[in-house]
Amino acid sequence: MTIVVPEPMAESIQAAIAAGEYASASEVVRDAMRLWNERRAFRAEELRVLRDAWSRGKASGVAGPLDMKAIIAEAKSEANGER
Repeated sequence: MTIVVPEPMAESIQAAIAAGEYASASEVVRDAMRLWNERRAFRAEELRVLRDAWSRGKASGVAGPLDMKAIIAEAKSEANGER
């Protein structure tokens, strides 16, 4: 497999190798791929949690009319440790 990266990225890779952080460009790419896969898995889990919360919220029914002034006042009280 051949991977082409922009010159600034190539320079960063070479600098990391020269500094002894990695033994080769392949090692840098493998590390980057591991991090990318971890981030993808983390985002997928965040999305699953959000979808579950959305579904639970929808299933809980209609909340009815909301008093935004009361909601804001309650949030401010909680933020000030008054609860």
